[in-house]
Amino acid sequence: GGGFIGVEMAENLHQAGLKVTIAEMLPQLVAPLDPDMMAEVHTYIRKMGIRLELGKGVSTIADDGTKLTLTLSDGSSIETDMLIMAVGVSPDTKLAKEAGIGVNAKGTIITDSHMMTSIPDVYAVGDDAEVADSVTGGRTYIALAGPANREGRVAADAICGIQSAYPGSQGSSILKIFDMTVASTGMNEKMAKKLGVDYDVAITWSAEHASYYPGATYMAIKTVFEKKTGRILGAQLTGYHGVDKRCDVFATAIRAKMTASEIAELDLCYAPPFGSAKDPVNMAGFVIENIMTGKMKQIRIEEVNALPRDGSVYLIDVRDKVAFNNGHMEDFE
Repeated sequence: GGGFIGVEMAENLHQAGLKVTIAEMLPQLVAPLDPDMMAEVHTYIRKMGIRLELGKGVSTIADDGTKLTLTLSDGSSIETDMLIMAVGVSPDTKLAKEAGIGVNAKGTIITDSHMMTSIPDVYAVGDDAEVADSVTGGRTYIALAGPANREGRVAADAICGIQSAYPGSQGSSILKIFDMTVASTGMNEKMAKKLGVDYDVAITWSAEHASYYPGATYMAIKTVFEKKTGRILGAQLTGYHGVDKRCDVFATAIRAKMTASEIAELDLCYAPPFGSAKDPVNMAGFVIENIMTGKMKQIRIEEVNALPRDGSVYLIDVRDKVAFNNGHMEDFE
């Protein structure tokens, strides 16, 4: 499995000197991010020495007493001394079902805004509870420690007669992969498509602190926004330093239903060792403003192949010569 636990285990076992393979049924690791944001991460993980078998679930496991042989869904096999099953979680709600408590189709316990179940004075929180999705307004199931703790506080308030309410979860999460950080919050593009949201995305590439100050590294940010209003719906970030800080700013902006114009004007801390005068979050807001006002026409990577090759459009790769020679798209100069 290539979720948070699977990737964290792979990193630790690799650093302990073991030869490690991650087999993941989906075509990417870390499902909360979109495939385009994980491409560089996959390359980095392979470069660090971990083998990836993506789009390949484990079909069978054979144990001959000395080793395990795993057959993958494409017919290939892996011989190994140890197998870690990190294939996700599902709610263990047998007791609730037997007690007549309402559950949804996935078996998650249905709760109200006070975390109370269908039976009065019985509460459910954490990885077994269905809660509101604070971005979409629908219902969701998010097995993360932060939401679980806040749900517990709301349930405790209700039990003690304090009428607080849980506003919902947006799935803010973060993962360390060797020296790289991967983080996300709110709605990704996959979810926006599935829900039929009228959205667009902006992808920016920003230094985590002033580029002229020693040690600056860059982070990729994919911001999902509502086309009509510019409201920020989600953000995904990958990089080496400062990713956590920016993802938390996006998480706060999403909870406050802020727009691109509003995050462009956020007054964030600046000093060369810590950030830029135009912070990566501000930059995402500027770019979205440019898209929405028509100052910049955006062409997504999946649209490039459809561009005319008759000379009416110039296809220019603006990277340096070394990067261009290492690999570029067909017909680009």
